[in-house]
Amino acid sequence: MPNKKTSDKELKPIGEVTHYYSGLGVAIVKFSKVVRVGETIRFKGATTDFEEKISSMQYNHKNIEAAKKNQQVGIKVSEKVREGDLVYPVE
Repeated sequence: MPNKKTSDKELKPIGEVTHYYSGLGVAIVKFSKVVRVGETIRFKGATTDFEEKISSMQYNHKNIEAAKKNQQVGIKVSEKVREGDLVYPVE
């Protein structure tokens, strides 16, 4: 069985930032798996590296509790993210 402890390089991204609204502090993320409000995720890119607990998520301007696979959703973030930043799970 593989060791449970993994480094950043071994973790697979679960999503990617497709857009960022700086005035709202909202990242649009396309997830490759189901992700729910309350989960903690990590944004990582060339100049981005921080963790954020998902406090709210929207799809078509409506609050949702979970993002479906391949769905693009808006997530309120505390720091700036950039298009192309990858999103990783936090254990």
